[in-house]
Amino acid sequence: MRFVRQLLTVVAVSLVGSQAAAALEGSPYLQCAVGILAAVLAVLCYGWVVRRTEHRPSTEVSREGARSALGRGVLIGTAMFAAVVANLWAAGYYDVHGLGSPAGAVGLLGFMAAAAVTEELLYRGVLFRWVEKLTGTWLALLLTSLLFGASHLFNPSATLWGALAIAIEAGGMLTAAYIATRRLWVPIGVHFGWNFAASGVFSTEVSGNDTPQGLLDATVHGPTALTGGAFGPEGSVYSVLFGLLVTVVFLLLARRRGLIVPRRRADRTTEPVNLVR
Repeated sequence: MRFVRQLLTVVAVSLVGSQAAAALEGSPYLQCAVGILAAVLAVLCYGWVVRRTEHRPSTEVSREGARSALGRGVLIGTAMFAAVVANLWAAGYYDVHGLGSPAGAVGLLGFMAAAAVTEELLYRGVLFRWVEKLTGTWLALLLTSLLFGASHLFNPSATLWGALAIAIEAGGMLTAAYIATRRLWVPIGVHFGWNFAASGVFSTEVSGNDTPQGLLDATVHGPTALTGGAFGPEGSVYSVLFGLLVTVVFLLLARRRGLIVPRRRADRTTEPVNLVR
């Protein structure tokens, strides 16, 4: 029942926040404000339901060190997507025609903030933590990453390869970021930095969602294997390779910190690991 209450709380907040942000697409400044507010409320609701159901401090969303952890995550996510775009530009598959829509970028900031926070609370904060208790870290990483990728099959321009790419580069990487820190701030930052750079800065498609134009007026063209086609650069082999690289780094860090939960330990553990280093 604790798992169900947490799941329903996060899903409800996510639905309300995403619908409110999407409904304000034509009012970018209001969309930005509502999106950020939805993100903050989602974190508060998650912390509240965890404390009520697990009778422990919600350390994974504690305020201590949150700003610096979030900032590091945003830098990692932004740098990763910038590296993908740099490769596409060097290959002649990304062209900038001028300034796009600064107002659109503002709206996307709020929308992507709400999306990053609610998805991390759901997939890493609730699903991964509880599956890890039953299966240990490795199987929980695999299962929740595949589920995260599969959830993108419902997007307008979704493809099977795109969903698999998301499972590998995002599901694995974001979960590994949580495993290495046992807090949600770094994965939230990485998720937001990646999505906002993709949409709000470089104006590329995000997960086949028919994303509005951001800061730059730009086009992506070329082989689907490199550009991701209609799904966007998240379906690019560049994204998969960069995502795998960062995933390995986070997992090595987690192993060095002793934060990998084996099956036998998971069977004896009554609560998820919440160590922070």
